[in-house]
Amino acid sequence: MKGTDGTGVVEKALELGAKPVSPGRAVDALRVLKRLKLEFELITYPAEMGADEAREAGIEGRTIGKIVSKKTTAEDTKQAARGMLAEGVELILFAGGDGTAIDLIDAVGTRVPLLGVPTGVKMHSAVFANTPEAAGEVAARFLREGLPLREAEVMDIDEEAYRQNRLSAKLKGFAKVPYEPAMVQATKEASTGYELADQKAIARWVFELMEKGRIYVLGPGTTTRAVAEELGIYDSTLLGVDLIKNYKLVAKDVNEEQILQAVGGKLATIIVSPIGRQGFILGRGNQQISPEVVMEVGKENILVIAAPQKLSSTPTLKVDTGDTKLDEVFRGYIKVITGYRQSRMVKII
Repeated sequence: MKGTDGTGVVEKALELGAKPVSPGRAVDALRVLKRLKLEFELITYPAEMGADEAREAGIEGRTIGKIVSKKTTAEDTKQAARGMLAEGVELILFAGGDGTAIDLIDAVGTRVPLLGVPTGVKMHSAVFANTPEAAGEVAARFLREGLPLREAEVMDIDEEAYRQNRLSAKLKGFAKVPYEPAMVQATKEASTGYELADQKAIARWVFELMEKGRIYVLGPGTTTRAVAEELGIYDSTLLGVDLIKNYKLVAKDVNEEQILQAVGGKLATIIVSPIGRQGFILGRGNQQISPEVVMEVGKENILVIAAPQKLSSTPTLKVDTGDTKLDEVFRGYIKVITGYRQSRMVKII
């Protein structure tokens, strides 16, 4: 669904088999705080808006406010933030995506620092830690050491346009965020016209590397779209995941289940490109390429492509698949195709 903004979208996603990931990722962040044995008071909203997750993480929090469980809305998020501001909290730690961040700045602006546990489909804003565990560590360092604050951009992506293969982003405002550049992501950077020639060169080399009979899982982005165009495919999905076999598009804008059905027991390659300035190759905007898909295809069959300009702003790459053990498998170096018959080894952290 490329996000959960809009009336009825969550319900439709659940009908299609989606499972909520925010609760588990919130627990992962809170467990870091628990493990570090800091002295702090955790204030939460009821039930699934924090109290349940705190309890699962082993932290006795103080609950404020009221909600109708299982029927929460953006207004509940805003009320929670206002309530926490009134309590004088030093930091609001939230789990969600760009839409949640926008709700929070609507409610409290820059009057209280924010830090996001990344759980959304779209996380273009610069308020999110790289992983849930990193969010817990940054929160702990902020409380213990008093990390400096910076103003971070909060972006809004039009989901209806996004679902129609158009990317429309707007700056919605700023939030104060603990400054820890190694653990907190930057704002997503769009591709530039200067990358076009490099994308074409990359696409030509990928085309020559392709094998008949192998299935190619083509991730989102302009660099991967250049590969499709090199094959003569001009109706690929810019913001979704497509399947290519024998140089032809065989399935468009596929979900996790469709990918698993296609690659199960077959030769397959995943082609992805990092997000500008953020460096994520998995776990941001391509969640259809799930841990199960990656394990079925194999790390050795993941092809990363990126123009040199993009790598200049992203000296290291990142993964946040939702499976910490799988993420650890990626630690080290991976080959990135940067041009025609050109590649370099880039570190994944």
